[in-house]
Amino acid sequence: MALKKEINYLIDMYRDSYYPDFLVDKVKEAIKVVVYFLENETYTIESVQLKLDEMTDKINDLSEEFYAHDSEIETVARESIADTVFLVLEAYQINIDIEEAIRNRDW
Repeated sequence: MALKKEINYLIDMYRDSYYPDFLVDKVKEAIKVVVYFLENETYTIESVQLKLDEMTDKINDLSEEFYAHDSEIETVARESIADTVFLVLEAYQINIDIEEAIRNRDW
């Protein structure tokens, strides 16, 4: 899916070999679903938050897969994910606090 805005996704996770790239790619794809929604749908703050909740739930579901590959969604990953979501919200001028945006997180 071609997206209109350039966002550097999960920079710190991609830089750190502790996180398998194929799993970081899955996190990135979960975030890109939100971006695609923002670019292609009419939305409200509430509908954006619901998409962010779905995204966060998908990322939560990857925890076991990270563990299975001797990795986990810990401090660096949490910050990288939060930073990327913040950049998305900023790029699309969505006024949702980052803590609220990722409120469903288990990480």
